[in-house]
Amino acid sequence: MRLPLLILTVFSLFATAMAVGAEAARPRIGLVLSGGGARGTAHIGVLKVIDELHVPVDVIAGTSMGAVVGGLYATGMSAAEIETLFSSLDWQDAFRDRPKRAELAFRRKQEDLDFLVNIPLGFSDGRLKIPSGLIQGQKLTQVLRQATLPVAGVNDFDQLAARFRAVATDLETGEAVIIRNGDLTSAMRASMSAPGVFAPVEREGRVLVDGGLVKNLPIDVAREMGVDILIVVDARAALLPRDNLDSLASVSNQSLAIMMRRDSEAQRALLDPARDVFLTPDLSNISSYNFAIGNRAIGRGEIAARAAQAQLARYGIDAAAYESYLASRKTMRGELPKIEFVRNESAKGDYQRQISDIFGDEVGKPLDPAKLQREVTTLYARGNLETLDYRVVEDADGRKGLAFNAQRNSWGPNYLRFGLSLQDDFEGNSSFNAAARLVFTELNSLGAEALLDMQIGAAPHIGTELYLPLSNAARWFIAPHAQLEAHNVPQMVFDAASNEYRQVGEYRVRSVDYGLDMGREFSNWGEMRAGVLRTDGSTRVKLGDFSVPTSRFEINGAFLRFAYDRLDSVNFPRRGQQLSAEWRIEDDRGADLGTDLLTLDWTLAFSRGRNTGIVWLSGGSTVGGFDGNVRTWFPMGGFLNLSGLRADSLAGPHYAIGRAIYLRQVGRGGEGVLNVPAYAGLSLELGNVWDRRSAISFSSARTNASLFFGADTYIGPAYLAVGYDEGGNTAFYLFLGRSF
Repeated sequence: MRLPLLILTVFSLFATAMAVGAEAARPRIGLVLSGGGARGTAHIGVLKVIDELHVPVDVIAGTSMGAVVGGLYATGMSAAEIETLFSSLDWQDAFRDRPKRAELAFRRKQEDLDFLVNIPLGFSDGRLKIPSGLIQGQKLTQVLRQATLPVAGVNDFDQLAARFRAVATDLETGEAVIIRNGDLTSAMRASMSAPGVFAPVEREGRVLVDGGLVKNLPIDVAREMGVDILIVVDARAALLPRDNLDSLASVSNQSLAIMMRRDSEAQRALLDPARDVFLTPDLSNISSYNFAIGNRAIGRGEIAARAAQAQLARYGIDAAAYESYLASRKTMRGELPKIEFVRNESAKGDYQRQISDIFGDEVGKPLDPAKLQREVTTLYARGNLETLDYRVVEDADGRKGLAFNAQRNSWGPNYLRFGLSLQDDFEGNSSFNAAARLVFTELNSLGAEALLDMQIGAAPHIGTELYLPLSNAARWFIAPHAQLEAHNVPQMVFDAASNEYRQVGEYRVRSVDYGLDMGREFSNWGEMRAGVLRTDGSTRVKLGDFSVPTSRFEINGAFLRFAYDRLDSVNFPRRGQQLSAEWRIEDDRGADLGTDLLTLDWTLAFSRGRNTGIVWLSGGSTVGGFDGNVRTWFPMGGFLNLSGLRADSLAGPHYAIGRAIYLRQVGRGGEGVLNVPAYAGLSLELGNVWDRRSAISFSSARTNASLFFGADTYIGPAYLAVGYDEGGNTAFYLFLGRSF
C-alpha cells in the first residue's frame, strides 16, 4: 500500500515542479497602453485578442485612458468585462458632475424651476469664482470606485493580478509621477485629468494632471519593471493636414499632439523589433472626446491586434497553464468586506456630522456597493460638494471600514444662480425679467442655507429665506422668509353677452409679505410644508379705468402645500411627474373678509425614442369672501397658457386649463441647433377663466393650439412659436424661460 502512495506522491511533486518550471521558463510579458482620450478605448479591443490567444500579462504601465483600461485589467477584470462596463456607461452623463435631475436634492430641483441658467459660479471672499476644471470627475470616479472595490484592500500595485503603474504629471513641477501604490481609483483618475477639462487630483501632497503631457507612451516604465517582452499599444491622434488647421481648437490640439509625439518617438527607440510587439490601431475619424462611439474604437483595436496575431500568438500558453493563470487573477477579486467603522478624512474634519448621520448605518453590515452609491449621491446631490469619495481601509486591529473624503466646492461654498424670462409677441407687447439667487450654504453642520433673491423687469421682487434643517436623516426643517414684490394683473370686465371677460386695462399690485414655514422633505422627491404669513399691499390702476380707487389689503394667512417632483427635466421633460397642490387661508383685516385659495398643477411626461408626450393640468379657485380684489386673480394667455391669446390678457378668480403636448427631438447634444438639443412640437389646450365656479364647463372653455420649435440652451429653453385661438386670434412668440 505504501509503494503506490509513494509513487503517486513522487509523480505529483514532479508534475508540480514541471509546471513551476514551465511558468518560470516563459518570458515575462509587459503591456504598455498610451493615452488618447476616447481613442484609448481601442486598448480594450487589443486586450480581447490577447485574452483569446491566451497571452498572460505580468506587468502593465498606462497613461491617461491607458491607465484606466490597464488599471481595471490589473484588478483581474477580463477584456470582455471591461468592454461590458464601458458599453453600459452613459458617457455623456459620466462627464457631467451635476447629478441627473432625478437624483438632485429636492431643494435643488425647486431651484431649477426659476433659475434655469445652470453655470457654476461661486461667491467667496467678496469675489466671484469658477471651477478649476470643466469636469470635477465625481461620476467617473464613482464608476471606477465601484469597479475596483474587490481589490480595495490592495495598496501595493505589485500585489495586483498584474503589476501596475500609472503615469501622471505634477502640475507644480512638470515632472512625470509614476504611481505605484496607494489608492488605485485616484491613481487612474489622476492619470487622465486633462488640464482645463478635468479638475486636477490632489494625491499625497501633489497636484496631479494627465500623464500624457510628459510621458504618453510609458515604455521605459514597463521596461524598468523587469519584463522580457513588451506589447505596446499607441492610440495617439494622427496629425492633421494643413487644410484642417483652421481654428483655435485645431491648432491647440495639433500643438499638443506634436509635443506628445516627440516623447513617444523617443520611447519607441527602447523597443526590440525582433521580440516586442508595437500596435497602432487606425483611429482616423475617431475623436479623442467622443466616447459615444467607443465601440468603434474598440473594434479598431481588435483589428490591429488581429493583424499582429502571428506575433502575439508566439507568447500564448497552453490551455491548462492559461486556466491556472486565470484562476490566479480571479483570486484578486475577493468577497466584499464587512464594514466595521466609518471615518471622515476630509480636511479640517469638514462634514463629520453629515458623514456620520448618513453612512453610519453601514457599520456592522457587508459592504453593499449599490446602497453605498445611492447614499453618496444623496449627500453629493445637495449641491455643496466638489467631490465626495470613499475608500475601503484597514485599521491597526485589522478591521475593515470606510474612509470618506468630502471636498467643498472650490468655487464656493456660496454660489449664484441666474434666471431669464423673455416673451415677445412681435406686436409691441413684450415682457422681460432677469433674476438672481445668492445662496449662502453650510451655515451649520446640518446644511442650513440662507437665500437672497433679486429680480428686475416686469415683476420685480427681492426676497430672502433662512432654511434650517433639523437633522441630516429625517429632513424636517423650519424656514422664516420675507419678500417685497410687484406684478401686473389685467383689468377685466365681464361681458354677459359673450359670457366671458374682456380686458379694459391693467392693475399694478404691490405687496410685502413675511412668515414662518415648517415642513418635511421626503427623500429627494417631495415636500410637505405649512406656514403662517402676513401680507400688506395695495392695488392701483396702471392703465384703463382710473375711476377704480386704489385698494389696500392687510392679510393674515396660513397655508398647506404638498409638492412632488420626479421630472427628469424642467426644460424639456421626457419622463416623470410633477405635482404641486396648495390650500391657502387668508383673512383680509381691512375688508373683514376671509378667502380660501386652492391651486393644483400636475405634469406627466412619457417618451419613446425621440418622441415625447406631455399631459399638463392646472387649476385654481378663490373660495368665499371674494370682493373683486384682483390680487387673488389668476392670469392666463401666452405660450402654452392659451397660446392664441396675448400673454396675461385674461384674469379671473377661477381658472382651469388642460394641455396635451407632443415633442419630437430633432437634435441631441452635438446634433442640434447651435450644438444644443432641439425640439419641434405642438400643443392642444383647453381652458379659460371664470367669474363663478358654477360657470366652469367644457362648453365655456376656449380651445387653443400651438406649433413651436425649441432649443435647450445654456441660458434656459428658447422657443419660436405660433399660437391659435378658436376665436380666430393668432399670436407669434419669441419665448425664453420656463415653460413647463
